Amino acid sequence: MSTIVHVVVPTPAHSSLSDPLTYAIELPLPPGTLVRVPLGKREVCGVVWDAPAAEAAPMQLKHVGAVLDGLPPLSAHWRQLVGFAASYYQRSLGEVALAALPPQLRELDASQLARRLKRAAADAGAPPQGSRPDLTPDQQRALEAIAAEAGPFLLFGATGSGKTEVYLRAMEALLARDPQAQGLVLVPEINLTPQLQARFVERFGADAVVPLHSGMTNPQRLRSWIAAHSGAARIVLGTRMAVFASLPRLGLVVVDEEHDPSYKQQEGARYSARDLAVYRGHLEGVKVVLGSATPSLESWQACDRGRYRCLEMPDRVGAGALPAVRVVNMNHQPRGTLFSAPLLAAIQARIARGEQSLIFLNRRGYAPVLACGSCDWRSECSHCSAFRVFHKIDRTLRCHHCGYTERVPRACPKCGNVDVAPLGRGTERLEEQLAELLADARRPDGTPVRIARMDADSTRLKGALEQQLAQVHSGEVDVLVGTQMVTKGHDFRSITLVAAVNPDSALFSSDFRAPERLFSLLMQAAGRAGRDAAHAAASEMWVQTFNPDHPLFVALKKHDFAAFAAQQLQERRQAAMPPFAFQALLRAEARTQEVAQAFLQAAADAGAGLEGSGHVVVYAPVPMAVQRVANVERAQLLLESGSRPALQAFLSAWQPVLQDLRMKGLIRWAVDVDPLAV
Repeated sequence: MSTIVHVVVPTPAHSSLSDPLTYAIELPLPPGTLVRVPLGKREVCGVVWDAPAAEAAPMQLKHVGAVLDGLPPLSAHWRQLVGFAASYYQRSLGEVALAALPPQLRELDASQLARRLKRAAADAGAPPQGSRPDLTPDQQRALEAIAAEAGPFLLFGATGSGKTEVYLRAMEALLARDPQAQGLVLVPEINLTPQLQARFVERFGADAVVPLHSGMTNPQRLRSWIAAHSGAARIVLGTRMAVFASLPRLGLVVVDEEHDPSYKQQEGARYSARDLAVYRGHLEGVKVVLGSATPSLESWQACDRGRYRCLEMPDRVGAGALPAVRVVNMNHQPRGTLFSAPLLAAIQARIARGEQSLIFLNRRGYAPVLACGSCDWRSECSHCSAFRVFHKIDRTLRCHHCGYTERVPRACPKCGNVDVAPLGRGTERLEEQLAELLADARRPDGTPVRIARMDADSTRLKGALEQQLAQVHSGEVDVLVGTQMVTKGHDFRSITLVAAVNPDSALFSSDFRAPERLFSLLMQAAGRAGRDAAHAAASEMWVQTFNPDHPLFVALKKHDFAAFAAQQLQERRQAAMPPFAFQALLRAEARTQEVAQAFLQAAADAGAGLEGSGHVVVYAPVPMAVQRVANVERAQLLLESGSRPALQAFLSAWQPVLQDLRMKGLIRWAVDVDPLAV
């Protein structure tokens, strides 16, 4: 006699099949078991789920195709995490559950999985061999608090204060108490994974630490996932996707650089890995440590309200000073000046002493626009409402939104004028002009200056990032030009000068979070200077700005995050902005802007009277900041409430209404809860 099992399958986000489906099987299966089941005309991977509270009488049921019984079932805590994420971020249960599994695992049958498991069991890594540095008083106090209290903890440590050593020691303490325990360490970006992984491998051994991020091949991701799920791996170190890693003996969660916007997924289920990490810690009763030199205002406010325990580490390891911040008033410089004379002299002095400098500009390419001097032609993308960026190295105009690329025209396509010139600057142009300005400078041994550029273009090839970082660390580079990717987490020992040449645009952005991001970027960039205590006293952060009296730069000069956060939170409170209000966006993509906005307006009208609607403000639809991408028109509608439960109740009631809305020309729609860009 057959029994019924409930299985979640990878259904589309807005299909009516959002709940577990019922199948027949000869013997009952525990929830969390992986199976292969028929869905339409194909067979897919699914996860056996808990039975719903009220079951409908089943009709004729299809049978489970196969059971992947080589793996232990996914735990109840894992299923609760997935269920919460699907509910809170308004996605289907199957979409979140199956996306959390490695792609290759979803494709394997039982015999293929058995071979992978046999191969994984044969793998072995090197034993640990690392030494442990002495702890600073700040580190010691932080570790004592983590050991004695419940958390969650916000490790508010200056750049270079040794937050990573606190993570390592906290993990050591966990494994000393329970050798079978597991830890989860999240980092915001893939390029930060190798150096942190090296630190953990040195301390715990190669077989104890596994990475998990989207830059890995599918077989590598499957191998790491199996090691974590089976309990063979002690520590999983990964990007935001790793928050869903199956860790049956989880004992500690660490979120490094917790303020970083990269923790927010921007496609599919738009979850915040940081927030889910905190929820997972609460769910499983384990401690969570969030680390940052510039915490998110949400986490800072949580400390103010007593929900998080703030652990301060204001001093750098080795008692080195934070770099002196020098603000250059560009209103007093000749028009068009790229590097002010004092900054250029400071860079040359570093080169002469054999020290390194870092120049930060958060815009890649040679110039953001190519323009004709005779007519109004600009290098607009024909598929997007944005300009194509001029890349001089390969002589292309490249759209950073849709990827559309063309060769640079020999003359203006509109009027034939050959005087087509770049407007603005990107990292390529900065590198070129810096080379011209430093052409006569010499290193201590008399050799010419060596300048390197590090951005998404220069590190595109496999291994390029590691090679460039190695060159910087070995002293082969005198001046490093880069985007925000060089400002985060890197431990450059010989950099004594950091300069931000054009940071002003964020001060006047329509995005209310732009100042917070800019302050964080500049503080993180400053933290790359003077990390070697021997050079700390002479290290400097230079900022060229047309707004030297702006409160952001005043706070930056004092390295005073608390003052900046207080000013920003006061503004947010007065404007009823997050974290004093809760937001969601409904985004629509369509063939025309009219259809996108008509769908959003119909959705707004249909939401009237739904549960929670009395406490939710629904604003009028507007085009998105980049209105058209790849010939698709985009618009959005903002929802805001002073009550998170009221907003959630409204979104849950609204979901089936949205699924029933049909409009010709509509391509897709999505709900983004707690959006980072409004």
